[in-house]
Amino acid sequence: MGGYEQTYGRWQRDPEGFWRSASEAIDWDLRPETTIDHAHRPIAAWFPDGRLNTCFNAVDRHVRDGRGEQVALIYDSPVTDTVASYTYLDLRDHVSRLAGALAREGVGRGDRVVIYMPMIPEAVFTMLACARLGAVHSVVFGGFGSEELAARITDSGAKAVVCASCGIGPSGVLPYKPLVDRALELVEGEQPRCIVFQRPEGPAELRPGQDIEWSRLLEGAPAADCVPVAATDPLYILYTSGTTGVPKGIVRDTGGHAVALNWSMEAIYGARPGEIYWAASDIGWVVGHSYVVYGPLLHGCTTLLYEGKPVGTPDAGAFWRVIEQHGVNVMFTAPTAIRAIKREDPDGRRIAEHDLSSLRTLFLAGERCDPDTLQWASDRLGRPVIDHWWQTESGWSMAANCVGLELLPVKPGSPTKPVPGYEIEVLDDDGRPAAAGEQGSICVRLPLPPGFTPTLWNGEERFVETYLAPRPGYYSTADSGYYDEDGYLYVMGRTDDVINVAGHRLSTGQMEEILASHRDVAESAVIGVADAYRGQVPLGFAVLKSGVERDPEQVAAELVTLVRDRVGPVAALKTVAIVDALPKTRSGKVLRATIRQIADGRAWSVPPTIEDARVLDDFVELLPALGYAGGPAVPS
Repeated sequence: MGGYEQTYGRWQRDPEGFWRSASEAIDWDLRPETTIDHAHRPIAAWFPDGRLNTCFNAVDRHVRDGRGEQVALIYDSPVTDTVASYTYLDLRDHVSRLAGALAREGVGRGDRVVIYMPMIPEAVFTMLACARLGAVHSVVFGGFGSEELAARITDSGAKAVVCASCGIGPSGVLPYKPLVDRALELVEGEQPRCIVFQRPEGPAELRPGQDIEWSRLLEGAPAADCVPVAATDPLYILYTSGTTGVPKGIVRDTGGHAVALNWSMEAIYGARPGEIYWAASDIGWVVGHSYVVYGPLLHGCTTLLYEGKPVGTPDAGAFWRVIEQHGVNVMFTAPTAIRAIKREDPDGRRIAEHDLSSLRTLFLAGERCDPDTLQWASDRLGRPVIDHWWQTESGWSMAANCVGLELLPVKPGSPTKPVPGYEIEVLDDDGRPAAAGEQGSICVRLPLPPGFTPTLWNGEERFVETYLAPRPGYYSTADSGYYDEDGYLYVMGRTDDVINVAGHRLSTGQMEEILASHRDVAESAVIGVADAYRGQVPLGFAVLKSGVERDPEQVAAELVTLVRDRVGPVAALKTVAIVDALPKTRSGKVLRATIRQIADGRAWSVPPTIEDARVLDDFVELLPALGYAGGPAVPS
């Protein structure tokens, strides 16, 4: 593939030729003559006259090419004590039969299917079966409640809902079907068909005439062939929370998605066909779509589906057990997972208990990765730990250390450099490129590469207003950061995480890095709260490592001093509260905006994906004690 600079330069000189070459690795029913169409500016269309089927590329072609006996999917579920594997031939048979069953229920090309399932093989089968038929799937994370699920069913116009009877977590069975029933009650108009996969750990009561059980659905179902679709047809809709409270349906087109993800598997992750690739994410998130299901299978890897947690199923050695048992070559997880492990096992003793010789690289993404967490993992694993940066909208990495091209020196705190396909600029308030070291808004110059969302479902005008209008000629990422003198990008957080303290623009992300560098701190968060004198001031929170027995007030004082010493008095950080846990979503993102709303006395509501509402309750009590507004949730 060539080195990084050589490959990036090749893309810059001839972007159409670059992606036309990458598209040759995909099987097309009709090979595209046009690489990119600019007729509908500012939105570009990739491979507009091409036709293909994603399921064929992810499953059938590997069987056709003689690799049907290779394991395609490993299912590892510590919560049910189950390990199972499926070859590419097995996967084709399961998926084609399920596709035939769905077609018999009237699901066809262009129809939408909402999937509400945990990390079980049947969820992957359903995604691929939809792709096989040319139907559009919309996976909804199992942490969402009925109202959020109903909003997604309504907005997508789903023809069918496929759900599991329950999920299973460290605390036990989590019933899904009652949530689905309530969601369907909230959906106006014609009710979509509901297909239920009954899990023995928590079977559900079915509604006669409306629900159909999975095994009954499959009875006598014929195997369905792959349906070719236009490259510009949607493969899936993935909803992400919108600032207006209305979910945004991120659309992924079929052709550009297949080309970009297949290319990324080797260029970014260094994964080769036949190797074991594990993304420890939920299929309800974009990482699960891109790198649990589609990316590894398009590239002919073995993908690992893990129904468990980094800690608690059963302990902080869970990830390392999986790597050893299945011979994982490349792993991808979120920094919050590593922080959870680090908190429980700060010395890395669990790591030393396992043979991790198969593992070449650990990739981190999904949130900002503080340097201390990356360095901790790198030191204890003894292999490259790579931070990389992307978004639900992009579908794959925008900035990364592309190890398949060339392993560049790692700088903790930076996702390294832009990936070929992305021209990333840091712009100041006047829209000019910021100088090295100067923080600004991170923007991507148009046109966006293959695989990037071309629009929002039922919301093209909203797409343009949200992402393209703020900086004409650019996609606005809503992230802030800077380049250093070596051209390394630093992503410091969302633009609303840059606070203005008495006229000084300060990064809460930088302060979090400083707090996390303290020897006793497992993880931290800093928010900007309203202040009558300075406009805003930072407020810090820190969770201590397991086994730390020092006086919390002493540690808090040291943390305040640490920020003052490194940032200066201008930071105005006077309070760091030591807490047992930070409120998070189930994907591990700290609920900074919600904490800020509570502290400022503004209307707030409990986020639908909250991991543990009791932690947020603790903050509602804590903030008034610290001198901030606090108060119960009110409709927002």
